[in-house]
Amino acid sequence: MDDSEDIIEGSDEEGETMTAAEVLQKLEEAWITEKMSPTLERHQSEYVECMLDQIKQMTENLKRCKKHDFRVAIHKMEIDRIRYMISSYLRIRIEKIEKFAHYLLEKEKTTDEESSLLSASELQYAKEYAANLESHFQNVVLQHVPENLRNFDPGKMAVKPNLDSFVFLKVKEECPAVVIEDDSGEGRDEEIDLEKDSQHLVRYKPVCHLLHSGAIKLI
Repeated sequence: MDDSEDIIEGSDEEGETMTAAEVLQKLEEAWITEKMSPTLERHQSEYVECMLDQIKQMTENLKRCKKHDFRVAIHKMEIDRIRYMISSYLRIRIEKIEKFAHYLLEKEKTTDEESSLLSASELQYAKEYAANLESHFQNVVLQHVPENLRNFDPGKMAVKPNLDSFVFLKVKEECPAVVIEDDSGEGRDEEIDLEKDSQHLVRYKPVCHLLHSGAIKLI
């Protein structure tokens, strides 16, 4: 019944063995990152699938417990917590996919499979959503305007994420000489040292590479 003792093979990006508790921690960090990031981050579907399997296993284990075992209520609460986290994580991603659909699809054209932000199912959803949006726009608007104005360019209606949004972060690894560009355009860039365990409020764009390398995390 202790999910920290269950082993899941090949759950991380390097294919190393991880415990269910470690996978859950990775998923929770991905969930918080997705909530706080102004753009869509790379999918973590492998962690989602692992935890769904873990929920199924925990549910089966509960059926074998005695009816009045106090641990049943505790484990049911844990299952509900994990389900909520997964649902929230996927819902946030769907909202971003719908908001940035055309932008993401254009980006996917120049991205290899390993670096793709979208899972296979998310990519299919984005394509269908964009197609339905274009069809709706065609039927509701374009057919009622003069023919010379009916040219439809998805790129012009693409909503892009604001990478200059400010984010809160916590430093996991010391990051010296991080360049913070001058947003006024006057060329007065600044270098700052991010000390381990320190917390900062900065724009997303200058530190996104540190987020993706695991040197920082969003909070």
